Amino acid sequence: MKTLLTFIFLIASVSSFGQTQRDLNDDASHQYKSSDSTLNSVYKQIQKIYSADTAFIKNLKTAQQLWIKFRDAELKMKFPDSYSYGSVQPMCVSLYLTDLTNKRIKTLRTWIDGIEEGDVCSGSVRRKK
Repeated sequence: MKTLLTFIFLIASVSSFGQTQRDLNDDASHQYKSSDSTLNSVYKQIQKIYSADTAFIKNLKTAQQLWIKFRDAELKMKFPDSYSYGSVQPMCVSLYLTDLTNKRIKTLRTWIDGIEEGDVCSGSVRRKK
């Protein structure tokens, strides 16, 4: 009997940790904001590291502006304005933006981390130290 009561108490306590859709939406929004903050930090690091290369900096800015347009277009493609996805939509939008942003962070970090010596197609990316 004690085992049964313990089991019931455990089930009851676990179910009390459930999240509402609003909580899930808020969590996803915070994840996206965190990723966006990381992206901005990575972008600023690259600007600092490559500050002497004005042509690169100009092209970096252009590429980032175009990436933002691409990100926004991808979002509209996935979640067109003409559709309604209900209360889960804010969460889904934030999760998709987080995914796209994390991919961009990974791409941009190449300019911070550098690449191995010997890659003849390294372009503007510096060599690893």
